[in-house]
Amino acid sequence: MCLALPVKVIEVGCGQNGDHAMVDLGGVKKEISLALLDDVQVGDYVILHAGYALSKLDPEEAERTLALFSDMSESA
Repeated sequence: MCLALPVKVIEVGCGQNGDHAMVDLGGVKKEISLALLDDVQVGDYVILHAGYALSKLDPEEAERTLALFSDMSESA
């Protein structure tokens, strides 16, 4: 089973070649690859899978998805 998560971009231009971004997921910060996407900016939400940003996501949809994940973790 694979899981892809929405994450918020908090910094772009990271990594040796500047093709990485720093993202935030509930306070956890991680450097990810932007090799599969163009034109990612700070404040964008992207779908993260296996260290790669796969696509941009509408901010409202990202917030709804993150709220669902939060509700599920509180119910467990």
